[in-house]
Amino acid sequence: GPAGCPRTEPLSGSSQEPLFRGADRYDFAVVVPAGSVECFWQFSHQGGNFFFSYEVQRATGIGNSRAILVTASDPNGFQLGASRDVRGQINFLTKDTGFYQLCLDNEQNHFGFMQVYLNFGVYYDDFNVEHKQPAERKELNDTLEAIRMSIQKLQIHTFHMWRFYNFARMRKGADSFLLEANYNYVNWWSMAQSCVIILSGVLQLHCLKRLFHAQTSGSQKC
Repeated sequence: GPAGCPRTEPLSGSSQEPLFRGADRYDFAVVVPAGSVECFWQFSHQGGNFFFSYEVQRATGIGNSRAILVTASDPNGFQLGASRDVRGQINFLTKDTGFYQLCLDNEQNHFGFMQVYLNFGVYYDDFNVEHKQPAERKELNDTLEAIRMSIQKLQIHTFHMWRFYNFARMRKGADSFLLEANYNYVNWWSMAQSCVIILSGVLQLHCLKRLFHAQTSGSQKC
């Protein structure tokens, strides 16, 4: 990819060495400048569950349109999903091992930036795909196996709760910025209308005084 674009798991030394694992889940906000594209790369092993959700929290410029083009592509460059909305989700099963590309396109907005909250990553059904147990390993007894399965299910449910919590954070952040923008909009319009009312009153008073202005005559009054 282009220089300067972040990758979750860079190559560890030479190309002969395997990739070392970074974080599997990310959630942060990024500012996309006007008329530009921001891309990120997330590493995934084959058979992982890739999730990607986003929400445009605020936008500036003419019209304040919050629509943005978001795309996800596999390591071969094939597009796996796209979204053209204020918020959306792209989920798919990874078929290849490598870097999956996520891009935010703000080229339609030439006069303002967008702040986008991202939540993406990969999770695996067994949460341990890189260290699978060999077939010849001694089987655990039924009690320990049941405990292990229960803990694994608890981890999966906890992870999905974390995903829904981050999605709620997206909505809350977007609502907060919208309320702040509306508050500033109402304040500015109220000040402008107050100034117009005061100015109109001053002009009306000036016009009324001119109507009742008495002209001086040359003859003397009794």
